[in-house]
Amino acid sequence: MKHLFTLALSGAFAAGISAVAAQTAWDMPTPYGDSVFHTQNIMQFADDVADATEGELTITVHSAGSLYAHPEIRDSVRRGLAPIGEILMSQLANEDAVFGVDSVPFLAASYDDAQKLWEASRDQISARLAEQGLTLLFAVPWPGQSLYLTEEVTSIEQMKGVSFRAYNTATERLAQLMGAVPTTVEAGDIPTAFSTSRVKAMITSPSTGVSSQAWDFVSHYIDTQAWLPKNMVFVNTRAFEALPEDQQEALREAAAAAEARGWQMSREETAAKIATLKENGMQVSAPSDTLAAELREIGATMTEEWKASAGDAGLAILSAYQAR
Repeated sequence: MKHLFTLALSGAFAAGISAVAAQTAWDMPTPYGDSVFHTQNIMQFADDVADATEGELTITVHSAGSLYAHPEIRDSVRRGLAPIGEILMSQLANEDAVFGVDSVPFLAASYDDAQKLWEASRDQISARLAEQGLTLLFAVPWPGQSLYLTEEVTSIEQMKGVSFRAYNTATERLAQLMGAVPTTVEAGDIPTAFSTSRVKAMITSPSTGVSSQAWDFVSHYIDTQAWLPKNMVFVNTRAFEALPEDQQEALREAAAAAEARGWQMSREETAAKIATLKENGMQVSAPSDTLAAELREIGATMTEEWKASAGDAGLAILSAYQAR
């Protein structure tokens, strides 16, 4: 009897060890703070994964670059230092132009068009990540980039010679094609740059407009939604494939839900932040017919330039996008 009890106890202990061993805990670095809707969406994603796997797979979100700085996140996941992470997709555009497809001005200037562009480009993005040992899970856009100005502008003729905030090569090129003078200014320096007249116009999201209290230095917001850059979430492929199949499926299902939820959160963010700009006295308007046509021409030029740098993959994406 004592022998049977010992066997039973040993079996229970072994089962307990097996259950513990089956549990997987992942750390997830993200670049943005807890108040940002992208981070809030990812925290819900982590909760969904834990619920779906009954705690066998848990994800701890390390926001605001607290685990790895934004430029380090992709490599940390690729090297297996962190199994999963989030970055701004266009951060990788310097190494492969395909990653910059969502930052080509006026190629997809609305949520509906941005969704179509994502559908057209997702396979190419996924394939390039796969080459790096990464598996794409989902992507969510920021609100569209729009113009902030000190006066009403109905034609790009009015932009000639205006000092224009640039924060990457795309915005620098956009300023040049408008006849403006590009001046590099980081987001945190926007209020100072305007107050000292380093810049007199910019293009950015309503989120950044609110966080920088744009109404203190500009009066007009033209809702161009020139492009909707995306954040993407990916996982180390070896870490993903090491999971049991049911956990892999739970992760994919939670990712699909996070993508759908995130796009809706982005739309809501846009409406809320534009309302805040209005509440603080800014004039919010759509671009005039003339300005819209001129911006589309600039967009066509920049699209051709991007296509040339992206090669056959860029052509395939544009063909698929136009077919939609």
